Amino acid sequence: MPRIVTLLPSATEIVCALGFEHQLVGRSHECDFPRSVVRLPALTEPKFNPEGTSAEIDERVKTIVGDALSVYRVDAARLRELRPDVIVTQSQCEVCAVSEREVEAAVAQWLGARPKIVSLAPYGLDDIFTDMQRVADALDARARGVEMVERIRTRLTRIADRAGSASQRPSVAMIEWIDPLMAAGNWMPTLVEMAGGLNLFGVAGRHSPWMKFDELAAKDPDVILISPCGFSMDRAAQDLPALTNRAEWDGLKAVRARRVFMADGNQYFNRPGPRIAESLEILAEIAHPELFRFGHEGSGWRRL
Repeated sequence: MPRIVTLLPSATEIVCALGFEHQLVGRSHECDFPRSVVRLPALTEPKFNPEGTSAEIDERVKTIVGDALSVYRVDAARLRELRPDVIVTQSQCEVCAVSEREVEAAVAQWLGARPKIVSLAPYGLDDIFTDMQRVADALDARARGVEMVERIRTRLTRIADRAGSASQRPSVAMIEWIDPLMAAGNWMPTLVEMAGGLNLFGVAGRHSPWMKFDELAAKDPDVILISPCGFSMDRAAQDLPALTNRAEWDGLKAVRARRVFMADGNQYFNRPGPRIAESLEILAEIAHPELFRFGHEGSGWRRL
């Protein structure tokens, strides 16, 4: 039975959904779902102070990444003590979790058998399912992976098919960071379209792009969804004045129609794992309340 370490939240969720939680021996400091995993030792920590405003955090992260460093640190000694057979990390985003390079540096000094490193790299929606299967294969559980991917894909397809029957498609601006302003990219544009919306910013399969408030105002979306990466709704709300204090804010169509929403970007949209299905459900509830009611309001999203 392999001993498993996961170094990003989505990897932990994938491993648990595949039925291997009992073989997890270590996690990242951000892994918190399912709640039972918090009992495991945390093997990572940020190299920057995560407190402060969006702008302050952004500046600290950019400084570290600009120096060609990962923004997280691995506890190499503790990792060695745990003797994992499989380590799941990622190579998609230096800002999101411990990088593959960081993990390789931590295990480079080991003697004897080296653990198998599975490095996830989800850019678009299909990549998320590919990564799920890669984790399953690494754990010799191919059939479980196939079943899980098929089950989640079916949930997404059902929503997309029903959303396709909507009489109109609201234009949607998804905001992934408040200050400086960043739109949502990667798999998010695909989810917006599947939920029956018209995605205005960000390109499927590409990194999330920076944007200007003037661009947001010019497109004047029907719906604005704010779900900052790594933030709960309460934490994200602290930075809202950077948007709401702007003179043009109250004139936006979405603001006038009370169709500005906040979602838990930390738990849902920015975790490319099994709860990508719940992320689409949240989007569908927001874009088409006349068609969908999954019960995520209050816990997964709320109206501003």
